[in-house]
Order: sequence, then C-alpha cells, then structure tokens
Amino acid sequence: MEDGDVVLLENLRFNPGETAKTDEDRAAFADALAGLADAYVSDGFGVVHRKQASVYDVATRLPSAMGGLVRTEVEVLKRLTESPERPYAVVLGGAKVADKLAVIDNLMSTADRLLIGGGMLFTFLAAQGHEIGTSLFDADSVEACKGYLARAEQEGVEIVLPVDVVVGNEFSADTETAVVDADAIPAGTMGLDIGPRSAALYAEKVADARTVFWNGPMGAFEMAPFAAGTKALAEALVTATAGGALTVVGGGDSAAAVRQLGFTDDQFGHISTGGGASLEYLEGKELPGIAILTKEH
Repeated sequence: MEDGDVVLLENLRFNPGETAKTDEDRAAFADALAGLADAYVSDGFGVVHRKQASVYDVATRLPSAMGGLVRTEVEVLKRLTESPERPYAVVLGGAKVADKLAVIDNLMSTADRLLIGGGMLFTFLAAQGHEIGTSLFDADSVEACKGYLARAEQEGVEIVLPVDVVVGNEFSADTETAVVDADAIPAGTMGLDIGPRSAALYAEKVADARTVFWNGPMGAFEMAPFAAGTKALAEALVTATAGGALTVVGGGDSAAAVRQLGFTDDQFGHISTGGGASLEYLEGKELPGIAILTKEH
C-alpha cells in the first residue's frame, strides 16, 4: 500500500476463524487481521453483541476506539436504560415471543408501559385463555407470558394488548380479511395485524410518552392488507418525536418497515442499525464488542 490507499476486505464471515467459538480458534485469523493495521475503529454496531474475531479479538491486539455510529448507538441506549424521561413506553412486535422474553423481563423494572403487537401478541392472548385460531403461537412461552401479565399487575407496569385484530384465512395478501375482537378470533383464521381500534389505542399510549423504544412490526407489514397497524404506530412515533419525545426504532424489521411504508429516518429520534444488539443491550447483557473497547488491555 502507498499513502492514501484503501484496502477493502471481503466479507470476513467466509473465514471460519471469524465466527469460531473459542478464543484459540479465532486467534490466527485475528492475528492476520491485526497485522494489516496500526489501529482499530469499531463502527459496526449490528455485530457488537457477537464475540467474533473482527469484532472482539482484533481490539485486544491493537489500539482501539469506537466509531461515531457505535458511540451514538451506545449513548442512545444508555438513555433508554439508565435515565429514561417518563412516561417510558416500549413497543414490542415481530414474530416470536421467545426472542423478546429476556427483554420483557428486564424492562419490567424500567418501562412504564409495554405495548405488544406482531405475531408474539397471540401467545399473550392464549395466556389469557382466548381462542387464537391458526395464528402464530409459541406454546413453550405461554407460562412465561402468564407470569409477565401477573407481575406487571403487581409492579404497576401497564401491558397493553390489542382489543381487535385483522384476521385472514391464510398468510397471503389475497386472502379474505375481517376485523374481529381480539378475544373472539374465529377458529380456522389467523391474526395478521392489530386492528384499527388497537392502532388508535396504541397511538394514544405513545402520545404522552417522553421516551419510546420500538422493536418489531405490528403485523405482516410486507402485505398491504396487514400494514395499517405498523403504519399507524410509526405515525404516532413521528408525532411524539415532533413533540420532543426521544423515539428509538430498534433496527431490523422495524427499520425496514418504516422505510418501506414511506417514512424517513429524520422523522424519528434514532433508528438503530442493530436490532439484535439493541435488544441484548436492553436485556442488560454485556456486549462483547463494546466491553472490549472500554476495557484496559
């Protein structure tokens, strides 16, 4: 290389040393990467929750620092976990409730209200004893959901569930749809979005919040008949942002949804570049790729 040259490496995960589970198995690859540089700047927030060669081990071998994006992400997440301005509302959606159990557990002690949507809401409805038809359902998480509902009541945390849902006969944009009460889903139908009354309720629950974290769409937003709930929630966050609230969209499907539905990044306080990393931070986990940058080594 000459002064001013840039070397761009291919996707590092093609090398088995990048994702190897032990420090020893990652060592040779980390040594090779470190040999290419005099210093290391970590700016890939979407991978900082993974203990991988280019994320963690290189930082033990070179003078290291956070890039601007990672620093911004950490500053925003600290505001969500250490000193959120209240009321603090957390909106959780997406397909699987199991993926969110740890974050629900941790947020019980910091959030004022939890709004549940997406495929995970049906496990909560089942925990309340309601018929959910052929909706997405995680039988292994029912008892945990029952526990969270009981704990929320004891601790004064509001868990908000839909009052109506949009159902279809199958997972298809062309299926016949209907809006039904959330506690009266017909057998043989599947819930694919929160209903209009629920969308209005969720917007109301976000309206007075001073801090909002949102991770996971409210329905199958990729299909037009089931995008209204997610769009209504995004609009509520935009309004809250304009009113001075800190609104954080937690990466992954949520970020894709707001962009696909026509919103721009600057309409929200912050759009995270790492859904998994954001969730693990909110779970209270130590993120290896952040911890190593703040550690003396």
